[in-house]
Order: sequence, then structure tokens, then C-alpha cells
Amino acid sequence: MIGKLLPAEVAWSETSVDRLDVPLFAEEEACLTRVVAKRRAEFTTVRACARDALASLGYPPAPLVPGERGAPSWPAGVVGSMTHCDGYRAAVVARAGEVAALGIDAEPDAPLPEGVLEAIALPEDLAALAALPPGGPAWDRVLFSAKEAVYKAWFPIAREFLNFTEAVVVISAEGTFEARILVPGPDFLGRPLTGFSGRWAAGDGLVLTAIAVAGPAAGGGSGVRTAPVTA
Repeated sequence: MIGKLLPAEVAWSETSVDRLDVPLFAEEEACLTRVVAKRRAEFTTVRACARDALASLGYPPAPLVPGERGAPSWPAGVVGSMTHCDGYRAAVVARAGEVAALGIDAEPDAPLPEGVLEAIALPEDLAALAALPPGGPAWDRVLFSAKEAVYKAWFPIAREFLNFTEAVVVISAEGTFEARILVPGPDFLGRPLTGFSGRWAAGDGLVLTAIAVAGPAAGGGSGVRTAPVTA
């Protein structure tokens, strides 16, 4: 399902079952000391997905260890993103020249636990949610997932933490969303980064969101919002 949200330049792999027979590199094993079985299964399976996606781009298996702020490391020249929730794991990758950043997230299609929406949403977020039609997915969960995808796309470019309340996300019932960043962003292809455009989908009890920012080779105009150039 994640592939439907991404451009052709992005390779992806997803699974609904754990893949525990995939050998881990020593650097990856070092990240799993004293973890519970559930965490090991998530870590291993999502890296199996990442290896499959990398292989489709012609890259051999490589250690994918959490780096700064927990963001996964990728081979030189590659950008990517991972996600996992109960019953679903996925990884997406692309060549850095074609795609500048990726952010994906998967969540159960169920209302957020009590108190979470109030912690992650701004008044503009709530107003946009209230305008969405009834009978769709759990819209508050789509918002949460979209904000997770925004952070995953933002961090590799900005190298700075982004709080849930530092981005306004407006979701369209047609399967897209727009994110406006409320803090100063870094320059991206000559302009300040101000936000992202993304896509979402719901099905099989899941909500998925994805952002793919076009890289320099693709002109950098897709998936990202930048401030206009001023004289």
C-alpha cells in the first residue's frame, strides 16, 4: 500500500509478518542489547524491508543503525525512511540526487488515545479536522501520522528536532495533506524550507502517510514548500 503514495523513483518494501531469519550486522546487533522480543522483531523486520528496497536500487546489504535522534543511517548516496506498527513494517529508499528526503509513517486506523490529540494538535489543525467528512478513517490518527512523516522528512534536511506543535497540517479527504512549518527552516535549493506536501491512504486497518521531496536532479519542486525568492 505504501508504494501507491510514492513517486516512481522511490523503492519500497512492506510486510505484515515478522521476518526474523534475516541476519543482522554486528553494528545492528549492538543496538539490541537488553531489548524485549517485540522490539527485536520490529527492528529486524523493518531492516529486512530496507535491504529489499536497497537491493532493488542495486545496493548490497549494509548496517542500518539508528543515528542522531534515532533516525536510521543509510548508505552514501541514499535517502530513506522506515516505519512499523502492530501488523505492519515498511521501508522506502531512493537515490539522493533524485529524492532529497523521505518520510513515511504507519498507524492503526483507530482514534488516538485520550489526551494525545490535545498534545499534538494546534487550533488550526483542529479546525481542519472538524471540516473533514464523517465516515472516513480516524482523522485524528491521520493527523498524527502525517506529523510523524513531516518530522522524518524534515530532520535529514534541517538536522534539528521538530515538535508536533511546530507544524500545522491540513488534511484533504482526497488523500493529500499540506504541512506548514512554524519555525525558521534551512535553505533548500536556494530557498527557505517552509513545509511539505504529502499523501495518505487508509485500508486493512491501517493509516499510512508519505512525503517524498524531489532532489536536485528532479528540480526540487515536488513534495516541498519553500519561501519565495525576494530581491
